[in-house]
Amino acid sequence: MSNVTDAAALGGPTGPVARSGRRRLVLIVVAILAVIAVVLTGGAFAYAKQYAGKALPGTTVLGQDVSGQTAEQIAAAIAERAEGVTVTVTADGTDHEATLADLGVSVDAPATAQSAVDHDGTIPEVLSSTWSGERSVEPVVSVDRAAVAAYATSLVPADRTVPVDAQVVYDEDEEAWKVVEGTPGQGVEPSELVSAVTENAPALQDFSVEQTIEEIAPAVTTEEAQAVVDEIDAILEQPMSIAGPDGETHEVSPERRSEWISVVPTEAADGLQIAVDEDAVRDWVSSRAEKDSVEAKDGIEQVDASGKVVKVVAEKEDGLKVTNTDAVSDELIASLQGRTPLEAAFETSTTPAEVTQVKAPTAPTDEATAPAEGSTATPGAEPTEKATPSGEKWIDADLSNKTVTAYVGDTPVWGPRSMVDGKKDYETVTGSYEIYLRYENQDMTNASRYGEDDPRYYYTEDVPWVQYFHNGYAFHGAPWRSSFGYSGSHGCINMPVSDAKWLYDWASEGTRVEVHY
Repeated sequence: MSNVTDAAALGGPTGPVARSGRRRLVLIVVAILAVIAVVLTGGAFAYAKQYAGKALPGTTVLGQDVSGQTAEQIAAAIAERAEGVTVTVTADGTDHEATLADLGVSVDAPATAQSAVDHDGTIPEVLSSTWSGERSVEPVVSVDRAAVAAYATSLVPADRTVPVDAQVVYDEDEEAWKVVEGTPGQGVEPSELVSAVTENAPALQDFSVEQTIEEIAPAVTTEEAQAVVDEIDAILEQPMSIAGPDGETHEVSPERRSEWISVVPTEAADGLQIAVDEDAVRDWVSSRAEKDSVEAKDGIEQVDASGKVVKVVAEKEDGLKVTNTDAVSDELIASLQGRTPLEAAFETSTTPAEVTQVKAPTAPTDEATAPAEGSTATPGAEPTEKATPSGEKWIDADLSNKTVTAYVGDTPVWGPRSMVDGKKDYETVTGSYEIYLRYENQDMTNASRYGEDDPRYYYTEDVPWVQYFHNGYAFHGAPWRSSFGYSGSHGCINMPVSDAKWLYDWASEGTRVEVHY
């Protein structure tokens, strides 16, 4: 009798065959689960894809379900709802109906719609939105408080006396700032309407509000205007000055400050404030600086053929240039705005001048004899222009030699030509000048200084080819003279008519003139 137990009889495995069956079962289960996972994943992906560019499940705008809608659909619905809102404003017993737009309310439907559809479209986000329930989106609404206030003001009946704001004006006659008093009147305090619109408009639903019409004070009271005048007076009383480079002090007068000051409403239109015209201030400072600046004047020396200096026609004079115009402007503006004294100063740099050496003219090319008793006019030789080099045109009036020479750069191109300068007590001025006024002919007289019975009086008609270079001093033709090369005029430089015409044709306004002995 055997004591070995039969495994098969006890229900145990039958060796290799049993183990192979179990593995087959496991593989079948895994395969089934994999198929289920693929099916579920594919379904979730397809579910999520249908919400691309659309509002997720549970999305609402003002309680309205917009799930699955595009941004365009949502925006259209919001815009339609906003346009349909009616606001009833009761004022003085009368109902007035207004739209949101009438009250300055802006509803940004596209921005609201975009907020409703904004999501990354992932499966977890879509499934989370589906399971979590409602996703509320508030409309994008803005309120123009000034527009609401303007609407409230428009509700006041036309037959009511409206409040008049106090004003600040400048009295030209008295050269002083004054107050025009304000007066109360029938009006509204718009804050109640502004608050109601701000609170109710985002709901995009009809609502009602009452606006009271009553006697109110002006937005700008007389007391407030007077305070502004007092502030301006303080600005005008402060000392303000700019020191020039020559030691002269430029006072900024109260009258000039008043030209730069204006009184304007505050940004909220509920008061007055002082404004400074900064551009005008800068223009004035720049103009003052330009006047204080000195343009460099190059010297002129006449040299002979050997290069030796034979005469100094004009000494060189270095120039000055103001270098801190912007900084002084800033100081002045700050002083006007801050009501503080100003003690500014122009700073300068030197502009070096140069010395130009020019060829000394030769002897006069015409006869230069003193006038003789009973002499008759004899025209000089016809002038001819020499080759014209490059350089600045300028005129040399030599009072010692009684000649006029035309130069281009360092080269004399015409002359020297004899002339008549001022006689005793009427001496011709000396210095550096520019031609500033020209006439082909002009009547000349000194009637403004002397009467017709005065022996010094003169009146000469049709003086030809006149070119003024300093006050009443000019080059001109003198057809009444028979000879030239001496002193005998009332200060002008008299020339033969043909010479005066040549010089007139050659020169122009701005041509430099050097008058010297």
